[in-house]
Amino acid sequence: MALIKTSILSFIATAIKLSSAFIINKAISIYIGPSGLALIGQFQNFSQLSMVFAQGGIATGIIKCTAEYGKDSKRLPILFSTATRISCYASLVVGLAVIIFAGHASQLLLKSEEYGYVFVIFGFTIILFVLNNLLLSVLNGLKEVKLWAMINITQSVYGLIFTSLLVVFLGLDGALIALVTNQSIIFFIIIWLLRKHDVFKLPNFTAKFDKMEARKLAGFAAMALTTAATGPASHLIVRNHIGESLGWESAGYWQAIWYISSMYLMVVTSTLGIYYLPRLSEISDRFELRKELWQGYAIILPIVFVAALSIFLLKDFIILVLFTEEFMVMRELFLWQLVGDFFKLASFLLAYIMLAKALVKTFIVTEVTFSLSYILLSIWFVDNYGLVGVTYAFAVNYMVYLVVMIFVTRKHWR
Repeated sequence: MALIKTSILSFIATAIKLSSAFIINKAISIYIGPSGLALIGQFQNFSQLSMVFAQGGIATGIIKCTAEYGKDSKRLPILFSTATRISCYASLVVGLAVIIFAGHASQLLLKSEEYGYVFVIFGFTIILFVLNNLLLSVLNGLKEVKLWAMINITQSVYGLIFTSLLVVFLGLDGALIALVTNQSIIFFIIIWLLRKHDVFKLPNFTAKFDKMEARKLAGFAAMALTTAATGPASHLIVRNHIGESLGWESAGYWQAIWYISSMYLMVVTSTLGIYYLPRLSEISDRFELRKELWQGYAIILPIVFVAALSIFLLKDFIILVLFTEEFMVMRELFLWQLVGDFFKLASFLLAYIMLAKALVKTFIVTEVTFSLSYILLSIWFVDNYGLVGVTYAFAVNYMVYLVVMIFVTRKHWR
């Protein structure tokens, strides 16, 4: 079964990525502490936001169109060349903006102008991040999971060594420098790994710019840019509210529970991105689409449930292994965060239909609506219930989101 094979390969790559991330996170917890972890979270959200804009928001469009056209299509060089030019132009604009406003961004996000140099480095290297993601998006669309897994394993191992050393010797500065440079170096490793691949030839990425392909990608850009503007931005706002109202150590505890969620769910979300988006893009028959969805629910949701239950039961052990005893305050955050994770994954299976079928308006409206509702719910619950309130908001938001996803996608699978 394709889904199971993809899941296994994805799991291997993700397991290595998780192991690397756990070690890096432990080093950060020991050498930097909760408040430093919160600031790193702020910068990660900023870099995610910048990356999507720098790539022109077309990563999802590249995956879908590549899968739709097929490996032997004559449209692929036109698609890749158009995508490359959009990404290069956008990354130059975003990189220049980051460099110009480096000091202001450092003060706003990291509460000090002393880290302005990190933003300057990021501005210069962002184009390499973008080209790296462009190549991985093409691989995803080609459904070459083995090669994708090998590249991700390489990234994880390199990131572990590079980041850990910088954190140990340079502390917070080292962690930030690693965030803005490690994928840039990995780009050259990817070029070497792909040097003999039939599709990844220079002429396939330097053909003419095509307006029709650009218009196709524009719809996906609108969706991706909406996600970029709402996802990381909502986290920035929520984290800042927690930091300002409860203290930055509390913001660090929330960052820690969010880190745990994102890490264990990465196994599932990686499979969704690698398998479901290309697969759903190929399907035109409603019966086949419904069958694919039920197969996904039958495999993925039990895994998420068991994983969430295990994490809840082992929460004290997990806190001590991943962080330090200082983080034991976050015990109360686990229950409703994990409940929210379950509903999040249940809704994501349906949400991928919006991406695969290019339901641009529906996607944008739901993304904006539920990002705003998450912000408002978080502020209200935190102000009334303290730090645990942010997990109440997360769970409630995704319960409602699942209901809405069932409603807005039903005509495609019912």
